[in-house]
Parts: sequence; C-alpha cells; structure tokens
Amino acid sequence: MTSDKTLHNNMAGSGSKSVLFVCLGNICRSPIAEAVFRKMATDGGVVDKWRIDSAATSTYEIGSSPDHRGQACMKKHDVPMSHVARQVTKDDFLSFEYILCMDDSNLSELERRAKLAKNNQAKIELLGTYDPEKQRIIKDPYYGGDEDFEKVYQQCVRCCKAFLENNS
Repeated sequence: MTSDKTLHNNMAGSGSKSVLFVCLGNICRSPIAEAVFRKMATDGGVVDKWRIDSAATSTYEIGSSPDHRGQACMKKHDVPMSHVARQVTKDDFLSFEYILCMDDSNLSELERRAKLAKNNQAKIELLGTYDPEKQRIIKDPYYGGDEDFEKVYQQCVRCCKAFLENNS
C-alpha cells in the first residue's frame, strides 16, 4: 500500500497534501468533517502541509453558513468552524488528492462527475471507510436533532483521525 500512496503523493506535487470533504448540501456533514480535520491537523502541527476544504454535490445551499446545530456542536467541542457552502467544481477533481464523501449517493454523483473532468487525479471514497468502528455511512443529520449532529461529529473524529494517521 505504501508504494501506491508514495506514487500518489508524488503525483500531487510540491509535497503538499489536499482533501475535500463532500456531502449533499455542504452545511452539515462536510463542514463538520472539514473543521474536525483542520483542528486535528493544526493540533498535530501539520496543517501547513494540507489544503483542506469542503463542498456540496447539490446547489441547494450555495452561499449558506453551516447549520446552526452543527455550529453549536462544534462550539461545544471547541472546534473552530467557518465555511460558506459551495458546489464541487471540475477543478476540484484535478486539484484535490482526496475527495472524501459521506454516503453512497454522494459517492455515485462524484464518480459520475469525475468521468466528466478530464485528467481526474482525485481518489474518491467514503470518509467512513476510515472508521475503525466500520460505520461506512455518515447519515445526514439535517432532519434530525442535536444528537444526530453529535453522532456525525463523533464519526468524523474517528474517521479523520484514521485518515490523518494513514497520510502522515
């Protein structure tokens, strides 16, 4: 596995790494994952080696701030979060090393778009594939309550920790 990773990192160039977290609207799950990962990378002293962002597969929430329940959850855990929702672009497939999404619907949409982006370099996968508890899908908490946002946060912590360990 390391030789694949080494090869992939060399393709990204300049030694800097990049990850884009993606969900449907970019106001709940992906900005939480982005904030969690950024804090872990900051605390680990490696944030300057990473380009970190999040985006949506849909256009529903473009320009919106993260959901207030997600913001409250992040505040409770002392995780800084500031993001404005945007949609995935063709350029994202060329400029990000990893595109990590939350569910099978996001995954199939990203794979479909990657085929349209010439020279796609990104490794597209479920963030949940990194979960030591094997929870592959990070369910959308939008129609749920605070406990659903807390569950997303906990899943993101486990997955981002494993992803960062795999890529340091």
